[in-house]
Amino acid sequence: MTRYIQRHSLMKRVIHGIVAVSCAVLIVSGFIVFVPVLGRAAGSDVVQVLRILHRVFAVSFIVAPLVGLIFAPKGFVHIMQNLFAKWDEDDKKFMMLFPKYLFAAKTTHMPKQHAVKSGQRLADLALIAASVLIAITGIVLWAGQYVTPEVFRISLLLHDVAFVLIAIIMCAHLYLGAGIFQPYRGLHRLMFGNGRVSEAEARYHWGHWAEEELASGKNVIEE
Repeated sequence: MTRYIQRHSLMKRVIHGIVAVSCAVLIVSGFIVFVPVLGRAAGSDVVQVLRILHRVFAVSFIVAPLVGLIFAPKGFVHIMQNLFAKWDEDDKKFMMLFPKYLFAAKTTHMPKQHAVKSGQRLADLALIAASVLIAITGIVLWAGQYVTPEVFRISLLLHDVAFVLIAIIMCAHLYLGAGIFQPYRGLHRLMFGNGRVSEAEARYHWGHWAEEELASGKNVIEE
């Protein structure tokens, strides 16, 4: 008999999946459409199709989180509370050890973490800020004929900055979240599976959170 903790709800997993696919399409299409060399290599017909796809998936990228906010406001509040939670000594120690952990995970003992690791809080906050910026500037660019040339140029610059930031964060997220980094192997199922994490994995990655969940028993499943 193994105990599992339900870490992510179905709605959260669905929204994450939509945003992840949208983000991947937007990054690929953005590179090809906005980098002249890649655009010429792909050809004008392909670029035109990618421009349309870029707009379609931009809508899903923006709408999916808004749907989650409307239908699950408590979940949104919970996410914000975790992101802005006060750092304790374990959080600070985790960040100090994390660079070493990436290269010597087996010999680096990491402190217990809460529902969202301290490093992930920083990455998530940066990702949210960049996503809001890219969404707003994208809407401005889409309505280009209705804004001044100066506003359009500034929006394009900020759109590119946000694009680069999101691409970098997503590469790091993929390395960890997809389980390429060995200690995180198998954790992709938290968002692309049933959303459950075993007791052993929960204690290893989110010690404080695991203890709280196991004590309450609310989201604990035995199989």
